[in-house]
Amino acid sequence: MLFSSVVFLFYFLPLVLGLYYILRFSVTLKNMLLLVASLFFYAWGEPRFVLVMLVSIALNYVFALLVDKYRDRRTAAYTVITVMLVANLGMLFVYKYLAFALRIVNESTGFGFSIPHIALPLGISFFTFHAISYVIDVYRGHGNVQKNPFYVALYISFFPQLVAGPILRYNMIADQMMHRKESWDKFAVGCCRFIVGLSKKVLLSNSMAIVADHAFSMGGTGDIASSLAWLGAIAYTLQIYFDFSGYSDMAIGLALMFGFKFEENFRYPYISRSITEFWRRWHISLGTWFKEYVYFPLGGSRVSNKDKMIRNLLIVWGLTGIWHGAEWTFVIWGLINFAFIALEKIFNLDKSTRYAPLRHFYAMFIVVIGWVIFRSPDLLQAGNYLGNMFGLYGNGFWSNTTWMFMKEYALFFILGILFSTPLALRMNKWMVDGVRFGKPLELLYPVTIIALFLVCVSYLVKGTYNPFIYFNF
Repeated sequence: MLFSSVVFLFYFLPLVLGLYYILRFSVTLKNMLLLVASLFFYAWGEPRFVLVMLVSIALNYVFALLVDKYRDRRTAAYTVITVMLVANLGMLFVYKYLAFALRIVNESTGFGFSIPHIALPLGISFFTFHAISYVIDVYRGHGNVQKNPFYVALYISFFPQLVAGPILRYNMIADQMMHRKESWDKFAVGCCRFIVGLSKKVLLSNSMAIVADHAFSMGGTGDIASSLAWLGAIAYTLQIYFDFSGYSDMAIGLALMFGFKFEENFRYPYISRSITEFWRRWHISLGTWFKEYVYFPLGGSRVSNKDKMIRNLLIVWGLTGIWHGAEWTFVIWGLINFAFIALEKIFNLDKSTRYAPLRHFYAMFIVVIGWVIFRSPDLLQAGNYLGNMFGLYGNGFWSNTTWMFMKEYALFFILGILFSTPLALRMNKWMVDGVRFGKPLELLYPVTIIALFLVCVSYLVKGTYNPFIYFNF
């Protein structure tokens, strides 16, 4: 079930919200409702995979009990953690990477292993990371072990973040499950935040997807003009940002409606002046997860020499790449990020304050090239598309198709570029603060939000193109 769907907006969400506030007198009943709603939300798209998630919940409930019991016996605790990681990552490997691994073995050895077609459960990467976070946080003493499996299930399956994040560490939400407070202010802010995210997704991301899909369908397997290849790359750069940040906004808004507070997942990454800064602003919850559970345990940057720091970065970015998908394009994309982040740390480029415009251009150039590889189905098509961008096939720079897309989608490109900067935050603050300037401006913010919602609904009713990129991860 998509957040940007008529079923969710006009049936599921109003029903769950109504029941939730009827049960406001009991935190236990509220949490029971949220758990049932979350399981139904997940089962709506793929009922059979609810069992996969329930198995994950049951296993990690037991692992947490064991690691809490044996916390003072290091060998026993480490054994539990090792078995937990093997179980969680093994399940993830079978569903997400087994076919890819068998393909590599066949290509490199000539063996003829049969490659199974295994459907990928929605959000398995996300709920697996939630489960690992829970057990490790219990071991570290960053949250009390849950004796009641009901609350473990709610943490892992809570529907706003279930299938596409943000990734919630257990220590961030454990107390909120039992002691959160709903308020009208939280609900109102949550509604507005949800509608902003919905607008990002429906109006901007979906519009950019049309341009990007056309360009990549042609440029990956054939030859197109450089201008169209660049236009498609820029369109995808905007599409993936508004797709994922829009989903995160909707998740944060939904959580607020139910009294929960999630941390921010994006902070205008396209204003970055280095790749290091970009990853402090993009998908913050994923970067934080890898820091907390991989990078810091390896020693992070506080190691005896730079060789070990580079090793740690290589491990993290190799894992980050493969986390996004089972294809060489994701591995190469991760290694590109590693290479530039490592160079920036070695030469302290990420701390420089000089040549700001040039550094911003450099960062965005690498980001766009990276997204082309990320978007392409395989390395061959990625190479072909990049060749088209840089005119290696002699197809010229301009084309009528480029001009057609620029005319038809000019407004969406302009709005996409503007609203990927802090201008959006400043406009929001100006409208909210409009109460200082009298009654006319006091109405500007709610009228704008309502208008955005109505426009989004009209797009959805018309049945416009409406995928979620990160549902594939």
